[in-house]
Amino acid sequence: MAQVSPPQHELNWTIVGQGAIGLLSACRMQQAGVAVSLWLRQAATLRITFLDHSLSFQPASPPLNAVLIPVKSYAVIDAATMLLPYLTPDAQLVISHNGMGTIEQLRRLLKPTQGLWFLTTTHGALKQSQSVRHTGVGKSVMAALNAAALAQQQAVVNAMDIALGPVQLVEDIQPYLWQKLAINAVINPLTAIHHCKNGALAAAHFDTQINAILHEVCQVAQACGVALDFASTLQQVQQVIKNTAENFSSMQQDNSHKRRSEIDAISGYIVKQAADLGIAVPENKQLLQHVQQLQADYGR
Repeated sequence: MAQVSPPQHELNWTIVGQGAIGLLSACRMQQAGVAVSLWLRQAATLRITFLDHSLSFQPASPPLNAVLIPVKSYAVIDAATMLLPYLTPDAQLVISHNGMGTIEQLRRLLKPTQGLWFLTTTHGALKQSQSVRHTGVGKSVMAALNAAALAQQQAVVNAMDIALGPVQLVEDIQPYLWQKLAINAVINPLTAIHHCKNGALAAAHFDTQINAILHEVCQVAQACGVALDFASTLQQVQQVIKNTAENFSSMQQDNSHKRRSEIDAISGYIVKQAADLGIAVPENKQLLQHVQQLQADYGR
């Protein structure tokens, strides 16, 4: 007997917070005619200027059946926990953040009938006052993290293709998360420590340190069951540095504005996995401690 696909029903999208990537997604979705609302700490209408157009976003009204949570890694679990009472039994949640370490906790939070996705993106955005700029055109990779996600697969992928496309749907997100982690492990802490744009890391005097960071990441990834080729990973890092030369990394911006960064989900994740596996990662450990000290110095 042929397998019958579950029914696909209309998804009403809510985006959590007003970070740059979230607002970029909201603007692109609204301009494409997709109904989208925002879940903010204080429920109010938000007006955002995007591509010389003034767009208005209404506060989300529960129940929620489709939610994009593009917040900092350290805020993901709290955000999802806060949303739980307002989710429909078959809600779809898409998580997107730098670093790793939240997926298993999220799986345990949701009902078996609620879909969970992870989306990793190379799009860049910058929020300035009440405007958002698309600073880097990229692409995204996403995967279903549980069986319930498949019930609305096409609808979710279509929406995310509008928000942060083109989207590549994959069965296993882990290799892509490790690739992104390797890039972030180089660019984020180094630009934060040296107070520089991404392009500054192309200078020859960074080569030895970048190589050391990546050798450690590749070794840990391999031990975790993900094969990262050093040469191709280094090439990816160099390409991102070149393509985003005039951009400031999110961690550099966090450090500059004395905000908490995602260092624990990036360098911290590498160091923790390495410790569990008995692998020495002195370069990543030093970066972790340096950025943590910077945060401690401004009272975070």
